Amino acid sequence: MTAPPDLTAPNAPSTAVPAANRTRRQHKWAAFRLASPAVLLVLWQLLSAVGVISQDVLPAPSLILEAGVELVRNGQLADALSVSGIRVVEGLVLGGVLGVAAGTAVGLSRWVEAGIDPPMQMVRALPHLGLIPLFILWFGIGELPKVLLVALGVSFPLYLNTFSAIRQVDPKLFETAQVLGFSFWQRFWRIIVPSAAPQVLVGFRQSLAIAWLTLIVAEQINADSGIGFLINNARDFLRIDIIIFGLIVYALLGIGTDAIVRGLERRALRYRS
Repeated sequence: MTAPPDLTAPNAPSTAVPAANRTRRQHKWAAFRLASPAVLLVLWQLLSAVGVISQDVLPAPSLILEAGVELVRNGQLADALSVSGIRVVEGLVLGGVLGVAAGTAVGLSRWVEAGIDPPMQMVRALPHLGLIPLFILWFGIGELPKVLLVALGVSFPLYLNTFSAIRQVDPKLFETAQVLGFSFWQRFWRIIVPSAAPQVLVGFRQSLAIAWLTLIVAEQINADSGIGFLINNARDFLRIDIIIFGLIVYALLGIGTDAIVRGLERRALRYRS
């Protein structure tokens, strides 16, 4: 007579197989995501080689790569990256502090909302890149107008996301805090900040994209350094390969900084998993 099966024993194979299948699917998906840009580059190179795509309109990827190597060797790319990076960081810090502070104040008080939110929404409706001529007249053609333009573009996503995140905190948490006798600062640090953090980080990612977008435009107007200056200088000498390489650098910087924020987001919000 056979013994009955042990129903209490863990069913390891049934849990291990789905996990392995998920891992294989994730690897296949990642490989497909990497393969699609590679296929486009190969197709672009082939069409350029046979003359379908004119080199005067869109240089081949190999020529763009050679232009990038040239900028790396003569040190121009490193100098431009340092200047542009400092501008983005300064604008991001200034705009981020202002946006989060204003969003927090408006989110915590209806009275502050009534006084601050209407002017903020009016300024937000203005295209901030259209303010470049006015910023030049106000602040000159130095570093200040570029940093202020980045800060202006950065501040609004953080303001809106911080404001919305605070207003969406579960009221039951505040009721529990009141029963436990939490002070204002205890409620702020233990309830509001953890609850609002996910949406604020989303606003930070949006602000990073706007920061690089703003810098692209700001650096091409009365700039004597930075990646935008390289692009403008290449335009004067009809170097389309350098122009495209500069745009690729902007794109890579945007993707790279977004990946850094996503990593910080996963680490800071690991308790949610």
